[in-house]
This record gives sequence, C-alpha cells and structure tokens, in this order.
Amino acid sequence: MINYNKYIENIKLSLDHVKNNKHIVEDISKNLMKCFNDGNKLLVCGNGGSCSDASHFVGELTCTYKDANKIGLPAIDLGSSMTALTAWGNDFEFESFFKRQVLALGKKNDILFLISTGGGNVEKNTSMNLVHAAQTAKQIGMRVISLIGKTGGELKDISDISFVVKSDITSHVQETHIVLLHMICENLEIEYVK
Repeated sequence: MINYNKYIENIKLSLDHVKNNKHIVEDISKNLMKCFNDGNKLLVCGNGGSCSDASHFVGELTCTYKDANKIGLPAIDLGSSMTALTAWGNDFEFESFFKRQVLALGKKNDILFLISTGGGNVEKNTSMNLVHAAQTAKQIGMRVISLIGKTGGELKDISDISFVVKSDITSHVQETHIVLLHMICENLEIEYVK
C-alpha cells in the first residue's frame, strides 16, 4: 500500500504554495472578469486528464458552480468535439488541432486558458498542440493564461499569466489544478450571482 502520510504531505506542499501565491489566483480571476465584462469569451483546453479538467471548468462557468443564480459565462471547451478532433487528427495532424480551434473561434481580447501538467517541451515533443495554440492566440491578440506544473515548460514563457504548481508529481499537479479552478470559480461566483 502507499504511504498515505507522504502522499498527503506532498499535496500540502503544493497547497501551501497556492496559499502563498493567492495573488496569482486573484490576477487570473480579475482577468477573466474583465474578459467577460467586456463581452469577450474564454477558450479552454488541455490534454488527457487536463482535457477533463478543461471540460469540468467550462461546465462550472457556463452552468453553475454553487449558486444557481450565477449567470452563465461564455466559455468553450476546445477539446469537446470528438468529430472535429478526429477529423482534423485523421486528415492533418493532432498537433495543430487546438491551433485550428483558436483560429476558428478566437478573436482579439478573448482569453485562451490552458491546463497542462508539464507546460510543453519542444525537445520531448510533449503538449506542443497547446504551445502552438498559445502562440496563435498571442498572434491574434488574445491573452493567454495557463495552469501548469513541474518546470512550467514552454507555456510559462508564452503565457501572460501562469500559475506553476510547485510539484514534479503529475497527480499532485492535477489535484492542485482542480483546487485552483474551484478557487477561480468561487471568485467568479461572487461577481456574477444576480
């Protein structure tokens, strides 16, 4: 069996880092509020478990988090269409799929919100679909926000705002991302309950 105390201690280290950097969560929340208040939208994506987190986050924004009186917010999960994903991946390449979605759906002053445990690595060719999406978003005048972990990868340098979870353990990065997403939802709910 696992060492439960060690597992919990490792998560506590990541959560302590969140507590000590809550200003980044507030900055992300304020940027999302500005985006929505100015009539713009949020595009969200990630790979694997982070794709599930993107879908979860978009569901909280467009539907409800805690209070049924929160207005729905304009957010799109770029990984939600299996038809588009498999068509593009089959006919072209998976690596450019999110870039294509950003070009199709994004506009100046929208925000691209990326979730990635490693942040992309050119040498290892990991999460390059997110890196290409971020570069494209910047080219068309979108802001880029990312929740990442480990070293932060390529996305740390490309993003306007990034929260790098202090952990090299993928599962702990993902668990901390959920906490961060829910904190952002809490902040938005305060603003948008009508």
